[in-house]
Amino acid sequence: MTEEQWKERFGTFFRRYYWDEILHLANEYPVNRSLSVNFFDIENFDQELADELIVNPDEVIPAAEEVLRDGEELVLPVDKSLEDVHVRVTNNPNKIAIRNLRSKHLLRFVAVEGMIRKATEVRPKITNAAFYCMRCEHITYIPQTSQKFTEPHECENETCGRKGPFKTLVDKSTFVDAQKLQIQESPENLRGGEQPQSLDIDVDDDLAGIVTPGDRVIINGILRSHQRTLRDGKSPFYDLVLHANSIEYVNKEFEELEITPEDEEEILEWSNDPQIYEKVAKSISPSIYGYDSIKESLALQLFSGVTKELPDSSRVRGDIHILIVGDPGIAKSQMLRYMEKLAPRGVFTSGKSASSSGLTASAVRDELGDGRWTLEAGALVMADMGIAAVDELDKMSSDDKSSLHEAMEQQTVSVAKAGIIATLKSRCALLGAANPKYGRFDRYEGIATQINMPPALISRFDLIFVLLDVPDDNKDRMIANHILKAHYAGEMMEQRSNNPVSEISQQQIDSQMDVITPPIDAEKLRKYVAYARRNVYPILEDDARNHLIEFYMNLRKMGEDKDAPVPVTARQLEALVRLAEASARVRLSNVATLDDAKRTTNLVYSCLKQVGVDPDTGAFDVDVIETGTSKSQRDKIKVLRDIIQSLADEHSDRKGAPVDEVYTRAEEEQIDREHAEELITRMRRQGDLLSPDKDHIRLVR
Repeated sequence: MTEEQWKERFGTFFRRYYWDEILHLANEYPVNRSLSVNFFDIENFDQELADELIVNPDEVIPAAEEVLRDGEELVLPVDKSLEDVHVRVTNNPNKIAIRNLRSKHLLRFVAVEGMIRKATEVRPKITNAAFYCMRCEHITYIPQTSQKFTEPHECENETCGRKGPFKTLVDKSTFVDAQKLQIQESPENLRGGEQPQSLDIDVDDDLAGIVTPGDRVIINGILRSHQRTLRDGKSPFYDLVLHANSIEYVNKEFEELEITPEDEEEILEWSNDPQIYEKVAKSISPSIYGYDSIKESLALQLFSGVTKELPDSSRVRGDIHILIVGDPGIAKSQMLRYMEKLAPRGVFTSGKSASSSGLTASAVRDELGDGRWTLEAGALVMADMGIAAVDELDKMSSDDKSSLHEAMEQQTVSVAKAGIIATLKSRCALLGAANPKYGRFDRYEGIATQINMPPALISRFDLIFVLLDVPDDNKDRMIANHILKAHYAGEMMEQRSNNPVSEISQQQIDSQMDVITPPIDAEKLRKYVAYARRNVYPILEDDARNHLIEFYMNLRKMGEDKDAPVPVTARQLEALVRLAEASARVRLSNVATLDDAKRTTNLVYSCLKQVGVDPDTGAFDVDVIETGTSKSQRDKIKVLRDIIQSLADEHSDRKGAPVDEVYTRAEEEQIDREHAEELITRMRRQGDLLSPDKDHIRLVR
């Protein structure tokens, strides 16, 4: 088929399928310079033309744009020239995974799907350069189509014909906005520790600057190759680059998970099962024995509450943040790994090896050769609309932890680095694991003193679980049996698959696998979660709402006395709402009932009993989580401050109060020496006290 035939067919196609869109484009041009064309419309109109577009995009797409520009095939009712218009083709069926791109795809029209990992600044790129001859003043125009800037070999003026010198005339040259992107395979599409592969993308004109790192997109374009250069010459290897024609957003939650009608029928059947909560919870880390309440909470985290966009433009998060703190060797990391695998979008990282840029975002030098700064997405941005599992959260530096505050509550990541100012989305649930500072958790001490994390960060978690490794004969025996049964089943399976003369039958293996076989297969559970989050948006019924209010008010009443601590704050009430909505989603109900509210309050109450209790008085005190200092400790600190000031005044010594006398007076006020030493050490660390020498302390005013 010739170029003229292509133009003739596109003229007919545009008149038949896109006449209204072209008129709208003509009215908005040049503000809008692109006509979006659905590939399936081309296919319905002319199968041969659609096939040619896939095979020869460098010829077919310019022919389509020429039809819109020259006006011969299309006579517009408005007097306007569409000389810089683009045809953007979407819904390209020739979708290729980044890792499967090969030489046979070069110069073909392909679609790749993934997540934007890097994006450079948008800069003008010269497309038609004007060169001024310094000898004869003649101007030569040279289109810039290659990677390198092309200069004239000699002056086009026949009377001159010399090889310069030339000067580039910026005012007479043609420019277009351009940007380089890097797209990476989405984490949820990788299994078994695969390294995500990436592809460089060139975008220009109205496509430049419309995406940011973390966006999940489908990019349609022409696959090209650029030869690598070495110090001593050119390399025989080429790098792949996609020249973008159009960009489609994957906006819908978990759009990449395909749910068939058969899957939907099975999902709806499960939702009516009265045992659905137990089945979902038991499908999480089935190889780990027990932890029923934690697994139930992790199930609610998978399904998530409902994110609300309020009329005043504020946003209330629906994602549930969970922190697991506990003794070493109790399978915290294993649960995090399983959740990362189970979540329709999951990212796993370790706080020990992740800096703030590795979790949020970083500005890095462009790897593509021009040395510009680019924005690179971190783990929380990559987990957008999913779950970010962060192990050893307590091992991060204090600066890195502070970067999590905004990501957890506002669910955005603000970057102001290397001249780049941007706000990225991190709409993900955070599942964190932390170890106690001194190896094992002390149930008689507050949580804030035992984990190396600021209280402001701890308070942002909706649920905090403490796992203790306490010897118990019955429980230990059941755990041991569970572990050994799992190993036995694995041994049998390995022997049967690797030993051709093995006498072990598949039936024997299946009988032993029951102990670690989840009630709902992991892949099916992913689809169940995706279906719930796409289609179910629960509303709290009156009984459920009243139950949450009563639970909250009953706890608040504990703090009405003058000397009583504040038991809970509104932050815990919002957590109750999120958990109740998630509970309704588990059974695919658009109504959160009283049972959902009761399930939620039981979970929150059990967590508060573990971490929200003043170890000295046994009373609920939210400040143990919110500030790291309980009310009883604050009262003791106030008494100690009065003692130190009083002794300093009595001795009239610039050095302050004698330490031994402070401890003696403290014991008279019912503060034992051990507690007094601990509180004074904390006051020193916070800068409230100074020690002029080892025997004296004084207050900092």
